[in-house]
Amino acid sequence: MGRNAWTYNGPTKMKRISGLRPATARIAWVVLLASAHLSAQQTTETAPGLGAGKIVVEANSVLIPVVVRDSQGHPVGNLKKEDFQIFDKNKPQVISGFSIQRRAGLENSRPSAEPGPANSGSGESSPRSPQSPAKTPERFIVFLFDDLHLDTGDLAQIQKVATKIIAEALNDSDLAAVVSTSGANSGLTRDRAKLQDAISKLRVQILYRNNEHGCPRVDYYQAVRIVDFHDFRALDDATEAAQACCECSKDLAERYAQEAAQRVARLGDLDVSMTLGPIRELIRVMSSLPGQRTLILISPGFMAINALAIAHASEILDLAARANVTVSALDARGLYTTMGDAGDDRTGSTRSEQNKIKYRSESMVLDEAVMAELADGTGGTFFHNSNDLESGFRALTEVPEFVYLLEMSLQNVKHDGAYHPLKVKLGLEGLKLQARRGYFAPSKEKK
Repeated sequence: MGRNAWTYNGPTKMKRISGLRPATARIAWVVLLASAHLSAQQTTETAPGLGAGKIVVEANSVLIPVVVRDSQGHPVGNLKKEDFQIFDKNKPQVISGFSIQRRAGLENSRPSAEPGPANSGSGESSPRSPQSPAKTPERFIVFLFDDLHLDTGDLAQIQKVATKIIAEALNDSDLAAVVSTSGANSGLTRDRAKLQDAISKLRVQILYRNNEHGCPRVDYYQAVRIVDFHDFRALDDATEAAQACCECSKDLAERYAQEAAQRVARLGDLDVSMTLGPIRELIRVMSSLPGQRTLILISPGFMAINALAIAHASEILDLAARANVTVSALDARGLYTTMGDAGDDRTGSTRSEQNKIKYRSESMVLDEAVMAELADGTGGTFFHNSNDLESGFRALTEVPEFVYLLEMSLQNVKHDGAYHPLKVKLGLEGLKLQARRGYFAPSKEKK
């Protein structure tokens, strides 16, 4: 039977955050961003509010942002539609739309009503109107801290670095906000002290974390392998672990293993949705902001591997492409190892222990996959596998000068409700490109 990944009625402990439940907290920071944006447009009579211009992600095409650099890493902005090729599952596809966005150096621009390849022209913003206030911000930067997954040590290190860098990396005209996936929000502001104070007040939240001391001990990755992918080896390993901790028959241990996998999978699905949800909502809110729009995700990573999570991430990429929002990400783990540590559970056979190490290694790699895909798919930067977090923060506040936006029609693509890997190629030598890695093809509704 299928599961609804967006609801969970199990025995999860949910703490209130500043007197608000998580959903209410998210609404609160959306309202705060909206009010901050309205106050920033003091003399603009016809400026759209944050709730205006709702973006509808169409299901008949896929938008593919592409960043091209030369061998020295310099941006290339003079390519044509004919220079690109798109492959969907290794099958060549027609590029139905093409535009060039100039994201860096925008001057008090406003997004068009329907941004993206559907517009004619290069995709660059119109010049500042005489009525626009001189101090309208050219950049809006939202720092999204994933306090649902950061541990205490990583958060402390991130707070130390971010507090220092956030003042250095922002220009005087920038408006920025510090928000968290659990609902914390500084509001959009130029006040660096307010941003730093918001960072210092961040705390680790454990709303949807799995009980690591359960019997048997099953993590989200192993649970998904059992429940969604019907991996009998993963179930055997969980059953063996259950026998070791419950001292019961194999049949009863297998039942415990299946129940634990289903419980952990439901909780993990909810955790992923509660992380991707704020990212999507922030992009929607930012779509009406004038100028350059950047969302920076600071997270140790989280796993989005089931069909609904992949579809949700694909929707976020479509929305970001249409809204001209750049998403960059910083892996808060820095340098990490996929090997087990002294605290790992060592119950079970040698084969079972080897599989646990394998699951850990695979899951830690998958944890960063969604961050990399969000960055690549929006023209952003993914900073990872480095302890030089200061350099990471500085790099992520910058956006590529040029982003090519390719549109691929889904008219000749099978609507199979599955993930389709994409490959973008250039017919020119000596250039490097960064592009969206894939998309979730919608299923055609049965009439």
